[in-house]
Amino acid sequence: MDDIKTQGIAMPKLGLGTFRMQGDACRAAVESALALGYRHIDTAEMYGNEEAIGAAIAASRVPRGELHVTTKVWVDNLAPDAIRKAFDASLKKLRLDHIDLYLVHWPSRSMKLPAVLETLMKLKEAGRTRAIGVANFPTALMKVAVEEVRAPVACNQVEYHVMLDQTKLRKYLTPHNVPLVAYCPLAQGRVAADEQLARIGRKHNASAAQVALKWLLDQDGVAAIPKASRAESQKANLDALKVTLDDEDRKAIAALPKDRRCVNPGFGPDWD
Repeated sequence: MDDIKTQGIAMPKLGLGTFRMQGDACRAAVESALALGYRHIDTAEMYGNEEAIGAAIAASRVPRGELHVTTKVWVDNLAPDAIRKAFDASLKKLRLDHIDLYLVHWPSRSMKLPAVLETLMKLKEAGRTRAIGVANFPTALMKVAVEEVRAPVACNQVEYHVMLDQTKLRKYLTPHNVPLVAYCPLAQGRVAADEQLARIGRKHNASAAQVALKWLLDQDGVAAIPKASRAESQKANLDALKVTLDDEDRKAIAALPKDRRCVNPGFGPDWD
């Protein structure tokens, strides 16, 4: 599997999302994914599953140096002391001695972004996280983080899939060498019912979901973290890497509606 090199780390382009996975079911899912060859696991303080993921990692015996683990600080904890406490708690639950990538999960309208990013930068300087980044940051906030604060932002994790256009954001991220990590890459299952994607899939002996996932993974500087709790789904997502889309396929995908946002909480930012 290809990696994305960013701010001194190598992040596998395909990872496992774990939102809404809990307890023993989460642990089993992560153990299954690691056994299949996944090496990029995405979690967050807010998911309430870091302990289960820590147990799965410990049970897997995959060498720590082969793993990429991302976790995130929740929107309620975006003050320096709160960030440090949240980080310590996440590290303990995950049973790790460092995090690979630590993100601001959502921006807050009341946060002091320079102080937030400086706190993350200190965690990086201390070797407690190998890299830092953000999630759900529109272009305006990315400009503050990258150009004003000059933070070493290793990624912006946002919703991105064949049904949601992120052209404007990518036009900012790409020249600044900030990868995009796509969550909800299958539009919370909506892609499976799309006839155009299914038609392209039949042409390649693949599913609509595999077509949608490969469309993302074919893009430079884009990683994807589909949630998959069943081993069959995890393997199907890995097998998407074998699909070869052509120009005709990409043209058909470009023609799909691109305005279906699945995740839009009331506290979210003003999207571009």
